[in-house]
Amino acid sequence: MTDQHKPPRCAGCGIPLQSEDQKRPGFVPASSLDKEEAVCQRCFRIKNYNEASSVTVDQDEFLKLLGGIASTDSLVVHIVDLFDFQGSLISSLQRFVGNNPVLLVVNKIDLLPPVTNWNRLRNWVQKQAREEGLKVADVVLCSARRNIGFDRVVEAVNEYRNNKDVYVVGATNVGKSTLINRLISDYSDLKRELTVSRYPGTTLDAVHIPLDDGKSIIDTPGIVYSWRMSEIVPRHDLASLLPDKPLKPLTYQLNEKQSLFIGALARFDFLEGERQSFTVNLSGGLTVHRTKLERADELYEQHRGVMLSPPSLEDLETFPAWTRHRLRIAPNSNQDIFISGLGWIQANGKTGATVDIHAPRGIKVMLRDSMM
Repeated sequence: MTDQHKPPRCAGCGIPLQSEDQKRPGFVPASSLDKEEAVCQRCFRIKNYNEASSVTVDQDEFLKLLGGIASTDSLVVHIVDLFDFQGSLISSLQRFVGNNPVLLVVNKIDLLPPVTNWNRLRNWVQKQAREEGLKVADVVLCSARRNIGFDRVVEAVNEYRNNKDVYVVGATNVGKSTLINRLISDYSDLKRELTVSRYPGTTLDAVHIPLDDGKSIIDTPGIVYSWRMSEIVPRHDLASLLPDKPLKPLTYQLNEKQSLFIGALARFDFLEGERQSFTVNLSGGLTVHRTKLERADELYEQHRGVMLSPPSLEDLETFPAWTRHRLRIAPNSNQDIFISGLGWIQANGKTGATVDIHAPRGIKVMLRDSMM
C-alpha cells in the first residue's frame, strides 16, 4: 500500500484514525479526519478534559498488547468488577507481567451490604485470584461510582510504584476509565504534551500519560470477553443487567424439581437434594420467575421475550442458544453458582445439591467459594 492510501494516524498516540465506530480505537469525527495533526477521541479527551474515555479491543489484540510489559520495570494495576469477578479477571496476566508487581483494584464494592466483612472479602479476592493463577502484591477495594476507597488506591499506587511507569489494564465496564481519570488528576502534569509509545509487534497503541517525575501512566484499551453476559445482550438491555444500586438478594426455598428463570437470560433447575434455600444476587432491573421443572420448557416457549425478558422476543432471534451446565454442590461446601455478567446464586443448604444452569452458549458458568 502506498503512503497516500494509508489511513492518517493520531498525532497523540499514533493509531490509525477511523470515523466509522466510536467504540473502536482511533475514532475521530469524519469532519476532522483529514485535518493536519488530528487526534483520536481518547487523546483529545485526555489532553483537553483531563479525562480518558473507554476504548476496547478483543482478546487476541489485547494479549498482543500485553506482550511487552514483562521487559519493562513497571507497576501493573489490574482493575476488576466485583459483581463479575471471574468474568473480568485477566487470569492470563501473570504470563505477561514478568516480575512486575500487580496491584489488584476491585471495583463496585458499593453493590454489597454496608455490613460486609471487608477483611474477609479481601481474603476471598486474594484466594480467587490465586486460584486463577494471578499473584498480586496487594488488593484494594473501592467504588468508582461512589468515590469510595480511591484515596487508598492512590496510596497503594504510590507505595508500589517506586518511580516506575504504571500500566492500567482491565475488561470493559469495570470502571477503568474512572480510575485512569483519578490518576491523571493526581499525578499528571497536563501542560506537557501527550507522549506516545508503541508495543513491539502490534499496530494497536496504548496512550502514555506523562507524570511529573518523567514516568507515565499507560492506559491500555479495555479487553472484551465474550463469555460475559454483558457483552452479548443488546445495548438497550445493559441498564437492566448492570446493577447501579446495592444488591437486594432474593432467597427462594426450593424443593427438588423446581426451576427459576432470570428473564430469558438464564434458567436454574434444582434437580436433586433436600429442600433448601438458594439466594439469587443480581441487578434489581431483572425479574425472577419460579415454576416446576416439568413445566419449565413449556413456560419458556409460551412466555420468552414477553413475561420472561430481557431480551425481547425480537432480540432473542439473534441470541445464542442455551447450553446446559450440570453442577454438583458438595455438602457443607458454601458455594456460589456464578454466571458471568449476570450475577450469582448462593447455595445455602448443608446437604448438597445437583443443579442445571441453562445459559447462552459461551457464557462462563462455574462453582466458586461463596463471596458472602
